[in-house]
Amino acid sequence: MSDPLRAPMPGAESLTDHLRDRWSVSVFEPTHTLDDTEIELLLRAAQWAPSAGNGQPWGYLVAPRGSATHDVLLAHLSRGNSGWVPRASAVFITVAQTAPDPDGNGPKWPTYSYYDLGQSAAHLTIQAAAMGLAAHQFAGFDHAAVGEALGVPEWWQVMTGIAVGVHGDPASVDPVDAEREQRERIRKPLTEIAYAGGWGQPWRR
Repeated sequence: MSDPLRAPMPGAESLTDHLRDRWSVSVFEPTHTLDDTEIELLLRAAQWAPSAGNGQPWGYLVAPRGSATHDVLLAHLSRGNSGWVPRASAVFITVAQTAPDPDGNGPKWPTYSYYDLGQSAAHLTIQAAAMGLAAHQFAGFDHAAVGEALGVPEWWQVMTGIAVGVHGDPASVDPVDAEREQRERIRKPLTEIAYAGGWGQPWRR
């Protein structure tokens, strides 16, 4: 059942549950953990996303809470993310291949790598929702420092983090982080994003 505080504005009522009820949790339960089976299932969802020419130009650095990879990420979080990200059960750091490797191997169309990685990440978050988990994607960390510390090759680009866990108690965190839980869920109207007949000419049903 949808959380009434998280119900999106009118227009999303007919979407599939995992899309309609999706929201970016900022308060995670700090004692919850993900086991290897759950992590693998999330990665399988990402693995089977659509990919131009089957190039699969995506990679993930898996950072369960308490791991060495997690410690590296925490050391380079932005101030705004340093309060809530550490509470998540795990973070999946997304990486896109944007150029061929030294042997010339890489995606057929590197300019599509960001698009493909985005689809892969979306699949991971929807799988998380199907598993009763919450996800929050973020970009506020020092990408270069994390990439260097974790040995990411220069033909790959560190992009974002996906924090995954279960929703915690807003009363147990700093009010600034808890406030994120109360933000209204709105989107631009379709007239501003969907056009027909030419750019700027709104599509209408």
